[in-house]
Amino acid sequence: MDKHSSSETIGFTLNGAPVQSHAAGHARLSATLREELDAKDVKVGCNAGDCGACTVLIDGAPVCACLTATAQAKGRDVQTLRGIEPAMLMRLQDSFTAHQAAQCGICTPGMMISAAALLNDVPKPNAKQVQDALGGVLCRCTGYRKIIDAVVALVSDIPETPTKGDVGDAIARLDSTAKVDGTERFGDDVAPEGALVALVIRSPFAHSAFEFGDLDHLRARVGIEAVLTAKDIPGSNLFGTIPGFIDQPVFAEKETRFKGEAVAALIGEADVIAAFRVLDFPVTWGELTPVQDVTEAQKSDAPQLHAGSDNNVMCGGFVACGDVEAGLAQADVVLERQFETSFVEHAYIEPEAGFAEMVDGRVHLHVCTQSPVMNQEALAGILALDKEDIRIVPTAVGGGFGSKLDLTVHPYVCLGALVTGRAVRIAYSRVESMATSTKRHPGRITITGGARKDGTVTGLRFDGDFNTGAYASWGPTVANRVPLHASGPYRIPNYRAQAKGVYTHCPPAGAFRGFGVPQSAIAQETLFDELAAEIGMDRLEFRILNALDNGVPTVSGQVFEQGVGVKPCLEALRPAWQNGQQDCATFNEGSTHLKRGVGIAAGWYGCGNTSMANPSTIKCGLKADGTLVLHQGAVDIGQGSNTVITQIFAQAFGVSVHQVARVGADTDVTPDAGKTSASRQTFVSGNAAKLSGESLRRQVLALVNAAEDAEISLGAGQIELSGGHRIDLSRMDVGEDGYVLRAVASYDPPTSPLDDNGQGVPYAQFGYAAHLAVVEVDTKLGTIKPIHFVAAHDVGQAINPLLVEGQVQGGVAQGLGMALMEEFIPGRTDNLHDYLIPSIGDVPPIETVIVEELDAHGPFGAKGLGEHALIPTAPAILNAVHNATGVRLRHIPALPHRVRAALKEFGYD
Repeated sequence: MDKHSSSETIGFTLNGAPVQSHAAGHARLSATLREELDAKDVKVGCNAGDCGACTVLIDGAPVCACLTATAQAKGRDVQTLRGIEPAMLMRLQDSFTAHQAAQCGICTPGMMISAAALLNDVPKPNAKQVQDALGGVLCRCTGYRKIIDAVVALVSDIPETPTKGDVGDAIARLDSTAKVDGTERFGDDVAPEGALVALVIRSPFAHSAFEFGDLDHLRARVGIEAVLTAKDIPGSNLFGTIPGFIDQPVFAEKETRFKGEAVAALIGEADVIAAFRVLDFPVTWGELTPVQDVTEAQKSDAPQLHAGSDNNVMCGGFVACGDVEAGLAQADVVLERQFETSFVEHAYIEPEAGFAEMVDGRVHLHVCTQSPVMNQEALAGILALDKEDIRIVPTAVGGGFGSKLDLTVHPYVCLGALVTGRAVRIAYSRVESMATSTKRHPGRITITGGARKDGTVTGLRFDGDFNTGAYASWGPTVANRVPLHASGPYRIPNYRAQAKGVYTHCPPAGAFRGFGVPQSAIAQETLFDELAAEIGMDRLEFRILNALDNGVPTVSGQVFEQGVGVKPCLEALRPAWQNGQQDCATFNEGSTHLKRGVGIAAGWYGCGNTSMANPSTIKCGLKADGTLVLHQGAVDIGQGSNTVITQIFAQAFGVSVHQVARVGADTDVTPDAGKTSASRQTFVSGNAAKLSGESLRRQVLALVNAAEDAEISLGAGQIELSGGHRIDLSRMDVGEDGYVLRAVASYDPPTSPLDDNGQGVPYAQFGYAAHLAVVEVDTKLGTIKPIHFVAAHDVGQAINPLLVEGQVQGGVAQGLGMALMEEFIPGRTDNLHDYLIPSIGDVPPIETVIVEELDAHGPFGAKGLGEHALIPTAPAILNAVHNATGVRLRHIPALPHRVRAALKEFGYD
């Protein structure tokens, strides 16, 4: 459908107006709408009809525009989001905004279009009808429940939200308008007309040698502006994320180490690149033997991926306290278990995309990214430029979850712009994205634990090998973070944990919501269930007995005097736990092959970097006209940092959030607020915003010697303060950045280095969670259906409870996918049809319980949340399966064939 051919004029109605297209009749309607008719509210996530982001209405019926030929629209009425009947569109927009139904926003147009089609036919749909109608559109952020609520709410009153936006107010997202009206600009929405296009040539093998043919002949072709290889990189042909582990080439030089690795890039006119056959690129491949299993990779005769990494071990992490052997010897019950988890694909609906151009001798890059300053620093080394010669302007990010921390499209478009002097764009196909993006590390884990008959855990030993793929990426972070977390949020007096990252010929494994902790939690929380069963103790009470508390040391010797909230989270599950056990038992008495069970699990996560500097800087200023401006550089990837950080800042300064004008993120105009990862933005950048707001407030109060508790009111060119004070801003001198008053503040969490046994202060705060899952197992088919979740989360202080609920529900959905369906197989998985993520019918109701144990360091007591929302879900599901069937599942995901095999081995027919 994408092949070049002669075009004809095709007329149809688009959003109520007649249009003429000159695209080929077989061209994808999605491409015609976006590229020719500038209907950028139509999003493209897969070009295969799997994700539904490109849904439009043709004569009132929803269709995937990527599977619709442009000729099929001839003479018909086509509606994108902007073309929905205005009154209905406004109601949908209001409801999606009020319910936090749009997070990153990339799927939102497809969802709203599908909802409009349903409402035209069924004015008052119920939740089941909404699920059926929207089932063709995938969302990776929300967990769908807010979307269902938003559509159902159109037949009732849309809830009102507080207007001021104080800390604790459940206000709607401040950046929601663009997400619900189709004007949000993602990575593939921003390139100028006429930009050149980059096409990356990639290895078809997991391990291969290669040689180029006549590249000069290719360079001479009309419409090809450049052919780039490693020889064309002016600086270092390496990138990565962790100092000491910068090991991934922009272009492979002699051999490739994973299927999809880049060896060259073509830069050319859009039509020439679209027509280019990759098989025509002059390169000869020589397939070599790959090693893709962590056990095989560590054998002495295995191919070695990197010099200096003996037996392909990238690095390791280690934590020990007490005497684990003595602790296990003291136990009345000792159990040892093995677990295996798989690669998991991020599956964000927006594939990686962006464009670069030269502006006054500088490289300007517009790209979907979670870490603009980190990217800027990496590109400076590759391009041999000063950091100041590179400007990165993040676009909206259609989901990230960790993978958009790394460089992806960045070097190719920047090199292309440098070489050609023209704007260069790229948007990865779904196949390309899945082949090259980082994954969740598969883990091969052995865990041993002991407990006394009274329920006290006496010792725990953990050993995990994690497949880091061909390059390090965030593998060192995973290897070091896992041993600190593998105890779970419990008092373990005797502990020894080690983890290794192992190189293989697989796609690089990197950051993915939890950095290895979800994998270790599966092993630890399942083992705790088994220990409780062995001593005959209630599984919830066993956890509460051993839970960490204020004043109790963690396995790294860290002691928190306040804010340890895991016990309140577990205790919040008691009513649902008691009811769930009774309800499941009653159901099972009357059922044969369908069995229900209830499971629980807890989790914790250290917010920010591990024992490393982790600063954020926030700037603010007052203009002479009375405008209050916040330079907010913390990239919002759907989690809500634009809103939460503004709420914190506004509260600190003393005004409504609606009086704050926000700027950012942009490396030219916003200070470095650090990367959006590791649940750090609310905590770290939030603290910087609080300090910045307080500093600016003090300056204002000092001008008239006002009281510390004076109320501030912003007006046109002036500030009024309680007590009769007035400040005429229009008469003040305009200084740096155009402000009459400005403040810049930074915050770096207090941590300390770890010793050889992992003892020290790795994190200034942890967040805590406990999840309960009720599932139904079909023992004949081996299928597992989640029925209900209860998720209790200690967030310190809920800056915005509505956003907390959205994060929790989205995290639960991703944990559900990890547990039951998501398995990326290197070299085979390349689309969202074979790789299953939860759809709207897979995620049951989720009850969110917000626990607030104030943190000593967080802004207004707040803690991070992003990773925590995922960690307990999978083990809670697995423990529920055992409660339902008696079967323990130790290979994740629990696909039906694995479940059925385990059931048969256990004795089921």
